[in-house]
Amino acid sequence: MQPPLIIDGTSLHYRLDGDRARPCVVLCNSLGTDLSMWDAQTDALAEDFFVVRHDSRGHGQSGLGAESFGIDRLGLDVIALLDHLRIERAAVCGISMGGLVGQWLAIHHPQRLTALVLANTAARIGSVEGWQGRAALVRSEGMDTVADGAAGRWFTAPFIARETATVARMVDTLRRQDAGGYAACCEALAQADLRAWVAAITVPTLVIAGEHDPVTTVNDAHELRQAIAGARLATLDASHLSNVEAPAAFGAALREFLRS
Repeated sequence: MQPPLIIDGTSLHYRLDGDRARPCVVLCNSLGTDLSMWDAQTDALAEDFFVVRHDSRGHGQSGLGAESFGIDRLGLDVIALLDHLRIERAAVCGISMGGLVGQWLAIHHPQRLTALVLANTAARIGSVEGWQGRAALVRSEGMDTVADGAAGRWFTAPFIARETATVARMVDTLRRQDAGGYAACCEALAQADLRAWVAAITVPTLVIAGEHDPVTTVNDAHELRQAIAGARLATLDASHLSNVEAPAAFGAALREFLRS
């Protein structure tokens, strides 16, 4: 296990897999998860890439720091991690909230990216009122309020019935998140609206959508593909956490794109 990186007085937990002489890919997790959400993709990726995963600020074993921040802070954490590891350029793959982080990086620090994968995300996710309401709810009542209904937002009904252990593990990870950290990221998502800037992205981009995703829909994915010049689109038989529900198909699409 790597020692945590200290950024502005708070710790960022990360993990490294593969040979650092190979091209680097950074994996950015979704709201309410941690770096373990990428377990199904990491071994195969590490055969060809140096894989860097981290727990987003306020999640998993990473600290929170300031109680209020925007999506830019989460992006700057990635830049700090790359600087710490002395990695000049990397591909970035982010899912949901992590996809917004990837968009922000491609807009503001394109020179640091070799490629961009935006999975189950949008340039604007949800509404200001929705995110602020969820933040207030978990601050006052704790994580059970969002964990109890998470499976239906994240996965299709057949997957929930078939993969009970996986679903239970993901929901338990959400339930154990720090309520303050989760709420702070909800408030960052309330502010995050990149619709006016995504057309400026010039980094080679793959957009991945889940056919059954009720959170960030296939239409959201089409909008990203149309806005970003040259972007490709892959649609998977999955809901919102497509890398967990369709791990093989997600991994194949990711590796094919990064090798191209």
